[in-house]
Order: sequence, then structure tokens, then C-alpha cells
Amino acid sequence: MKNKNRIKNAGLLNIFFLGLVSFFTDISSEMVYPLIPLYLTFAFGATPVLVGIIEGIAESVASLLKVFSGYATDRFKKKKAMAFVGYSAGVFYKLALLFAGSWLGILGARVLDRLGKGIRTSPRDVLVSESAEKGEMGKAFGLHKALDMAGASIGILITFFILSNMGDSFDYKKLFALSIIPAVLGLGMFFFIKEKTEPRPVEKGEPFWKNISKVDSQLRLYLLVVFLFTLGNSSNAFIILKANAVGFNTVNVILLYFIYNITASVLAMPLGKLSDRIGRKKLLVPGYLAFSLCYLGFAFVSNQWMMVVVFIIYGAYTAMIAGVERAFVAEISPPELKGTMLGLQATIAGIALLPASIIAGVLWNTFNSAAPFIFGAGLSLTAAIILTVFMKNITRED
Repeated sequence: MKNKNRIKNAGLLNIFFLGLVSFFTDISSEMVYPLIPLYLTFAFGATPVLVGIIEGIAESVASLLKVFSGYATDRFKKKKAMAFVGYSAGVFYKLALLFAGSWLGILGARVLDRLGKGIRTSPRDVLVSESAEKGEMGKAFGLHKALDMAGASIGILITFFILSNMGDSFDYKKLFALSIIPAVLGLGMFFFIKEKTEPRPVEKGEPFWKNISKVDSQLRLYLLVVFLFTLGNSSNAFIILKANAVGFNTVNVILLYFIYNITASVLAMPLGKLSDRIGRKKLLVPGYLAFSLCYLGFAFVSNQWMMVVVFIIYGAYTAMIAGVERAFVAEISPPELKGTMLGLQATIAGIALLPASIIAGVLWNTFNSAAPFIFGAGLSLTAAIILTVFMKNITRED
């Protein structure tokens, strides 16, 4: 019993330190991310379409790496080293922002950042799943997501207080420089992370697509739904621009984004644990419905207080989906393809982000600022219907 408890505690500790890596990295990232669309608009005169193209290219190009990163994780078993390399890109991203003199420079920096995410996501998620106790996959990913979003919340809050004391003269580059500090602290957490070294049976040199036939039909269905849903889930840059259009100034937009992140952080672990008990479907479907409600809110709400409520619901949606979908993919993937499937899920979402962001920008410019959100709400509702009709409710007993 003591040995079992020791193993369980070691697993939780590993997840905690993996969460701290994301915690510090997200402090760094969110000190910068909410400012990018505003920086592009005010410093370089970027239009919503250009903002969408930049975000879409950055996300999609990087996401192509995720499935290959997952395959490399399964084949070479170097999860910790790969994750470290991916997180290191965050430091170079901030340095690139400091020296960017045009929107092309910002695009290059964003691609570098997303390349790092493309490399690190799959090995990190495999490390989390391998550290989880049986029947507690949702709890494990919920804990990681809670720390991830808590770091994002703190990063946003830091930016809010700094910008509040700057008056009308925002020194974006000073913030970019300061954001390097927590990124370096996050890399330091790797010293405490342990990696399981047991080999998983994968034939040397075997392409991952040769094993696609082993993938559960429910997982194939969910990957299709992820693509459909993401076509309507454009970059958060549009949400920031929408809040700005409703009347929130640059500083208050940052605080609004903080509310979203702290809501997701508080709810992520309880909802992850709940999915362990009631099944993934019973959270994924309400999560997609919550997203649809949020996007209708972004489309039609013009009152600032109602916009705050919409951002709170948006945080709840993130808590319902983010950790739970990773737990779902991890637990029904073939063991020898776990990293590949986690990477494939992220890649599919990333590929859809380019057309999603371009579509959103075109709809915004062609019709009005409500159009991209109405489009996204419709696709999310469709995704929820497909899951309701065709997806089984998988629980830990299944």
C-alpha cells in the first residue's frame, strides 16, 4: 500500500511540475498575446483580415508539426527533451518581437512561437497521461490545465497593472522584454520532471499512418468533429477586437481577458474530475453548446457588463473542453500511438485555424463584426448535435 501511494504521489508531483512549466510559460505568453492584435493595428495599421491571416498562418504552419512531433514521441521516447526544446522557443519568440519592425516581423515571431508549441504539445501531453493514475485521466489533465490557465491569468494581470500605470503611452517592447523572465523560470522546472523510460512497442521506422486502422471509430469521429468545430473557432484576436469595439479600451480589454482565464483555471480541475465520473461526452457536448452561446453573445452583446458575462461563460467552455478532450484522446488511443493521436488532434485543429481565421476576417470586413461569431456559433451547434447522436459516453469503466 505504501509503495502504491508513493507511486501515486510521484505521478501527481510530476503532473504538478509539468503544470508549473505551463504556468510560467503562460505568464510569459499572456503578458504578450492579448497585445498582439492591438500592436498590429496601432503600430502597423493592420486590418482585421491581416490579423486573421497572421494568426491563421502562425497556428496552422506550426500545427503541422504536432502530429510528427507526436510520432517522434512514440518512436524515440524522448518526451522530456522534446518538450524542453519546444518550450525554449518561447524565449526566442519574445526576442523576435523586440526586433520586429513590421507586421512581417510579427508574423515571423508568431510562427516561431507556434512552432515551439507544435513541438512540445504531444510529448508534454504524453508525460501527463503516463503520470496519471488509472481512472483519473480527466483529473490529471484538469490539474495541468488549471495551472496553465492560472499562469495565463497572472500574465494578463501583470500586463494590466503595467499598462494602467503607463497612461496613453504604451511601451509594448518593454513588456516583451519583461515577459522573457517567466519563460526562463518555466524551463527551470524541467529539472524536477521525471520521465518513464519503459519502451512502447513500435516497429522501427514504421510510418504512423500504417497503424491508422487501429484507431477507435469513436476517436475518428471526434477528430472529424474537431475539424468542423475549429472552422468556426477563429483566433481569440477577434474576440479582443470585438471587446475593443464594444467600448473596452486597451487596458480594460486585458482585464477582460484575465476574467476569461481565471474562470477557466478555477473550473478546469473540478470539471476534469467530473468527466472521470460521468464520462467525456457529458462534458464535451455542453462545452460545445456553451461555445455556441458565447459566440452569439460576442455577436450581439453591446453592453459592457453583458460582455463580461460572456467572457465568464467562455472561460467555462474552455474548462469543459480543453483538458477533457485530451483525456478522451489519450485514453482511447492505442498505447503505441498515444503521442501520435494527441498530436494529430492538435494538428487537425491547427489546420482548420487558417481558414477559420481568414473566414472570420472576411466576414467581419464584408458584413459586420457579428458575422464571424454567428458563423462560429452555427458550426459549434452542429458539432454538439453530431456528438449527441453518434458518440458513445465513455467512462473509466468502459
